[in-house]
Amino acid sequence: MAKRTATGRRKTQVEVGTSIELFTGGGGLACAMHDAGFRHLLAVELDRRACETLRANHAVDYVEGAPDPKDVRSRWPLVQGDVRNVDFTRWEGAVDVIAGGVPCQPWSLGGAHKGYDDHRNLWPELFRVVRETRPRAIIAENVKGLLRPSFRPYYDYILRELETPFERRVEGEEWSDHDRRLIKALGSEGSDPTERYDVRMALLNAADYGVPQTRWRVVVVAFRKDLGLADWTFPDPTHSEVALWHSQADGSYWDRAGRSPRADLVPATMPMSDGRKPWRTLRDALLGDAESGVPALPAPLGDKIEHPEWLHHFGWPGAREYPGHTPNDLDRPAKTVKAGVHGVPGGETVLRRDDGSIRYMTVREVARVMTFPDQWTLAGPRGEQMRQLGNAVPVRLGRAIADSVGGALNAARVPGLRTA
Repeated sequence: MAKRTATGRRKTQVEVGTSIELFTGGGGLACAMHDAGFRHLLAVELDRRACETLRANHAVDYVEGAPDPKDVRSRWPLVQGDVRNVDFTRWEGAVDVIAGGVPCQPWSLGGAHKGYDDHRNLWPELFRVVRETRPRAIIAENVKGLLRPSFRPYYDYILRELETPFERRVEGEEWSDHDRRLIKALGSEGSDPTERYDVRMALLNAADYGVPQTRWRVVVVAFRKDLGLADWTFPDPTHSEVALWHSQADGSYWDRAGRSPRADLVPATMPMSDGRKPWRTLRDALLGDAESGVPALPAPLGDKIEHPEWLHHFGWPGAREYPGHTPNDLDRPAKTVKAGVHGVPGGETVLRRDDGSIRYMTVREVARVMTFPDQWTLAGPRGEQMRQLGNAVPVRLGRAIADSVGGALNAARVPGLRTA
């Protein structure tokens, strides 16, 4: 059972490479990379509460000049501060992957939509880190708002800049002028393949990879061109809505849930089976998985009453339902978790019980929906904990990407990578 432990990290047996984590937040992608076997050389995060969370789990403050972590089980060196003030040249040639969820506020549907004019647009910093470290691969995650028509030209520019990050934008140059230079550079021959990247982008639904939540995210993966990985593709989805419908129609879902079947969830015309696993529902997340050793999560004891055996598991008063703010259905994946608590459009932290009543989800329940391990400690008051979860990469989605990238890098490993 999930007890109140400080770290509670899952064991990782084999190291597959090294990584630097940018915009680490509450640790979703960093946790996924760690579990996939990447040894974190550095994690960088500005937010104080998120840094407290990282330290409570697996991070330790970075000490200038200290040796790099010796193996994948080592604690993650953490810099609390603005990424713009960090010099990464120490790790040139030593890092396999630069990974991070670039802050989404400039592009989020819920934000001010300032995009490239927003001071929080940190894509230029990602490119600087690439120039300073020359990683073999890059993983970047962001909200699908980047694909809105108003931002799409800038997003195409981001992808081109990632293809050729050493064609630097000069001070005072408009991004559109820089973009024209990038297009010209990409059309030229004879470029250094160690300074170019093969870039792949996909819009992924976390539910398709076993996350009990519908969460669409843009994921960008780039491999250094000298590795010969231009044909790499994103991992195939493992779960589907069609498979969930079939499991609810044939009764296997309801047998597992211990509930009477519901006829309102299955379409009148059933699509053919696609051979995938069923989408995981909110009920699945709360029931756990006995085969993998994940126990069922009990109902909270009451409002503001912390459960004695479960971290961050207490009720919260005031749940409401109104147009545009409807509860999560237990027998569907949860709605997208957002960085808020009360009044968030869509009611992402509210669930409807089997008796028809509603309540706010506990922080631990939301952490399960984000596929964090049950022992993951979140710092700060409830609102701060929810914000960290809403800004995170679901661990299970990150793990699918990290496993695929790690496998590709090991298959293409070339001599000359300096060891830390």
